[in-house]
Amino acid sequence: MTIHSAFAPDTRVTDSRTRDQRATLLRVALLSLTLHAILSAFSAFAFATFLSPPYPAWLQTPENQRVLAFGMSYGGQTTVVLGAIAGLSFLSWALGAQRALIVFVASFVISLTSELTGTSTGYPFGVYGYSQQLGYLIAGLVPFNIPTSWFYMLMASLAICGRLLPATDDNRSRWWWALVAAFVLTAWDVSMDPAMVKTYHWFWHVPNLSGQSTFVQFIGTPFFFGMPLTNWLGWLLTGIIVARVMLQLVPPSVWAAKVSPSRFPLVLYGVNGILPIAICLRQDMVLAGVLGTLAMGVPLVAAWRSKRIVPQSIRA
Repeated sequence: MTIHSAFAPDTRVTDSRTRDQRATLLRVALLSLTLHAILSAFSAFAFATFLSPPYPAWLQTPENQRVLAFGMSYGGQTTVVLGAIAGLSFLSWALGAQRALIVFVASFVISLTSELTGTSTGYPFGVYGYSQQLGYLIAGLVPFNIPTSWFYMLMASLAICGRLLPATDDNRSRWWWALVAAFVLTAWDVSMDPAMVKTYHWFWHVPNLSGQSTFVQFIGTPFFFGMPLTNWLGWLLTGIIVARVMLQLVPPSVWAAKVSPSRFPLVLYGVNGILPIAICLRQDMVLAGVLGTLAMGVPLVAAWRSKRIVPQSIRA
């Protein structure tokens, strides 16, 4: 036995540990996604039934009011945390924990910066503010769960791109992927923004624009259930920037080869449409519900049915 062979690492042990770690990550991802889906479905049912006026008599008792207050305070933020855990665990399984964590931190910081700028200056989304229903407000302005949801929904959006777009790694393709991913992400907001405003998760504070130019009035005046066009433009701009950074860290070919083959991101994307669409359909915002269903459904169904991806041995 040589000195080299005596002290060389046992690759069989290393490979076994790696397989065990990846299996654990996948189990965590699947469990988190399951709980995320259950809470989303229950919330959708609640807002579509007993949380819609007129409220049932049994909900008015002091005990049930306390339960309701607890649920309204922690239900939404718990659901988002579970979605973030699911997304980060899955991405760690697909890409490795270190690389996934870097992607998460980058997307979190950039989207948080955009949200802090938006809530403090009105740019790029318009003038709005958050309640505390989504958790602790960073700098008293943005719930910590908002940038986490940007992360996992953009992860899912890029996974959809990997099923629909050519996976080349040149600069032009990265920008094209970022644009498409931003549109797939913004499709989520078609129903979500009206629903979250209706349920007091955030609020629009649109100023008087009568003295502004025609263009400013056009993009800044509420036109879609209290929401101005600037909101979608801000979503697109932020989504493009965050997605482009994520694609710089993980190129399209890697997304297509390691992330997109699983349907896990597709399920995560679709599950997040359940609650806002249900609220819109129940709360007299049928147009938002129908358009939101179409906006999310078209890329989701196209990606689900895509023949481009060769399925992996482990799939959601």
